[in-house]
Amino acid sequence: MKFPKPYTLKEISKIIDSEYIGDEDFPVFGMNEIHVVENGDIVFVDHPKYYDKAIHSKATIVLINKKVDCPPGKALLISDDPFRDFNKLTQFFRPFNSANSAIAKTAQIGEGTIVQPNVFIGNDVKIGSGCIIHSNVSIYDNCTIGNNVTIHSGTVLGADAFYYKKRQEGFDKLKSGGSVVIGNNVDIGASCTIDRGVTANTIIGEGSKLDNQIQVGHDTIIGKKCLIASHTGIAGCVVIEDEVTLWGQVGVISGITIGKGAVVYAQSGVAGSLEGGKNYFGSPAGEARAKMKELSIIKSIPSLLKKAKGNSN
Repeated sequence: MKFPKPYTLKEISKIIDSEYIGDEDFPVFGMNEIHVVENGDIVFVDHPKYYDKAIHSKATIVLINKKVDCPPGKALLISDDPFRDFNKLTQFFRPFNSANSAIAKTAQIGEGTIVQPNVFIGNDVKIGSGCIIHSNVSIYDNCTIGNNVTIHSGTVLGADAFYYKKRQEGFDKLKSGGSVVIGNNVDIGASCTIDRGVTANTIIGEGSKLDNQIQVGHDTIIGKKCLIASHTGIAGCVVIEDEVTLWGQVGVISGITIGKGAVVYAQSGVAGSLEGGKNYFGSPAGEARAKMKELSIIKSIPSLLKKAKGNSN
């Protein structure tokens, strides 16, 4: 998430009431999670295991719960609870604004786009030309939809990320300040849910087609011309490259990459990154031909045991 204007380190520290280490005029341009940070961004870290990764990331401002050596060209914000203060920043720069009508006054809808009854379109949504938005679709604030996109009934774009920190009193939610970006010529089936990014965008690339009842988690990037069949669940921070096919009921773990042109057969569980241009099956998913051989061997085990028992007599 980029801020509407540059802020100084001192100004940011006042927002969250924290100490800082670095020049008070050190420039701050935005905030992001560690996998998408850029120069000028704030990243937060609250566990010693990840201190080094955060400090040496592309982020130039680290919101951290311990005073550590600050590398040249970077600054620190010292907080007793970085998770809480990251939420404060999200709330400050991207607060929830209720809409006063089914279609917000700040929404932009392109020429020739059809919006059916009972559609909700939130604040600052941008929809291109030639789209069809069917009834009972909900498009939350700040989503961007390209041209010639079809979205079927009951789909929700821009719901919050499923991201929680476990505390003694229960689960603390990380606020979502990101968005959803849908490319041109995308089709989205009925009753799909595409969550917005925590600080960046969840992206569906140009020409991709999603079947009914698909879940896409926060900050996931789906490439161009992908096919995703019904009941597929994709966790957050996944990268699915161009021309990937996921058949029905595929489950994808967070933070992995599925390479260009890969095909994952139905009811497979993707537990790690997959190389492009190959077919996969099983849980955990592996190359389909090898998995089929494994199943064939498993089926033959009873007869092999019976034969071995007979030989022993």
